[in-house]
Amino acid sequence: MAYETILFETEGPLATITVNRPKALNALSPLVVGEIAAAVAAIRDSDQVRAVILTGAGDKAFIAGADIAAMSQMTPLEGRFFSRQGQDVLFALENLPQPVIAAVNGFALGGGCEIAMACDFIYAADNAKFGQPEINLGIIPGFGGTQRLSRRVGKGWAMELCLTGGIISAEEAKAIGLVNRVFPAAELMAAAKKAALGMAAKGRVATRAVKELINGGFDMALERAIPMESEHFATCFASPDQAEGMKAFLEKRKPNFVGGLNK
Repeated sequence: MAYETILFETEGPLATITVNRPKALNALSPLVVGEIAAAVAAIRDSDQVRAVILTGAGDKAFIAGADIAAMSQMTPLEGRFFSRQGQDVLFALENLPQPVIAAVNGFALGGGCEIAMACDFIYAADNAKFGQPEINLGIIPGFGGTQRLSRRVGKGWAMELCLTGGIISAEEAKAIGLVNRVFPAAELMAAAKKAALGMAAKGRVATRAVKELINGGFDMALERAIPMESEHFATCFASPDQAEGMKAFLEKRKPNFVGGLNK
């Protein structure tokens, strides 16, 4: 598929999605959202891709928010459709069996912050900025920001960021638990690739199980979530990667995981 607003590249087991509108600070339009959806679908169906990085083109913005010029002309029904479109894409991104790193290389505001939160974890450049400033436009986050933000950083910080429209630095985002690690801007992509390739080398059944358990069990009562872990733990023993991983450990060598999601 030919893309107009994103770059979709694969290198061995690693896929990289880059929102490619640097002159518009990589703002999200309906076309951008649709193309991200197509790339996510291609990744889900790929037997080759084992890890994903999502980032933005240029050195100023990851995704600086939604395209305000496009949104300013929307009717209420069009606004609802755009919100649902974004929410659906973020659910698809969040539920990929492959691990996904957001490499935030600049402004991650509004929809950009929301997309970053739908990734499994966030690495940020030291010049990155985060926020949900929609209230300054007379609206609210529409791609899941009020919900994912509170789950990531707690109710108080989510309230402050969404109600004030304030913007915080990468270090502040790390301090409140929104960002995992902060790197000098020149080192961000190398760090993200190192982490992604490390995860890509793990067993696919086990990797998918970890994602499904953490995402699915996060809001469950512990006594309901723990039994799910036993079921996924048992499923890992059906994969050849379990035998390989334990054999490699006993033989004091690096494992070679070759199992797929269906074996």
